[in-house]
Amino acid sequence: MSHATAIASLAHSVIELRQYTLHPGQRDTLIDLFDREFVESQEALGMRIVGQFRDLDHPDRFVWHPDRFVWLRSFVDMPARAEGLNGFYFGTVWQAHRAAANATMIDSDNVLLLRPLWPGAGFQVDDTARPGPGATGAGPGLIVIEVRYLKPDVHAAQIEALARRLQPVLTGLGGAVSAWLTTESAPNNFPRLPVREGEPVLVSVMRFPGRSEYDLYRVNLQNAPSFKVLTDEMKALEARPSEVLRLAPTARSRLHG
Repeated sequence: MSHATAIASLAHSVIELRQYTLHPGQRDTLIDLFDREFVESQEALGMRIVGQFRDLDHPDRFVWHPDRFVWLRSFVDMPARAEGLNGFYFGTVWQAHRAAANATMIDSDNVLLLRPLWPGAGFQVDDTARPGPGATGAGPGLIVIEVRYLKPDVHAAQIEALARRLQPVLTGLGGAVSAWLTTESAPNNFPRLPVREGEPVLVSVMRFPGRSEYDLYRVNLQNAPSFKVLTDEMKALEARPSEVLRLAPTARSRLHG
């Protein structure tokens, strides 16, 4: 069994959703560097690069339009996270390329630390689906991540019950759910990389063959009474409006449509 296959066979219980704001025109520079240097080098240390993406929408808080790069990284557990991150960020690959990577970034601190909402609700990804180093351009399909911000008094059991009811509705309307995630409440055990703390969330990750299929799915949602009932229930648990990320996989993203 290869090391990559061994990693894929493990259930990863900790996931980072990382959103980077980049200097205009620098996204492809970072993606080329990331896909060439930062995939296998992290997975050799026990981490899994679940997916890396071009954000198709600009944040409206900027007058000018920076680029957005979003990626997902997972770990077997929190101790493995600390070990893997220490090994990578103090290792030779990052030290050799960190200046070039950091030069592309305005901000890299928009990070949610997550866990599967229930056992089996995390990512089931296929190692063989990822092209090797040197692949460029875009991967297939569209990934849509919705981050729902929850009131602090909402119990995990409430969210799980609602997500389990939502899943067959979303699937029936044309969406493929890849993961249900929620906040990992353990303290950040690698403070060199900040994470957003004190923000309980429910995160859904969905796959679509393309943008037109996602647009049709949205129309189906608006016309589905069963979805409206569940949406009303969810809104009662939310602290503020949800955030939707429409993401185009890079050529080497393991997670794609």
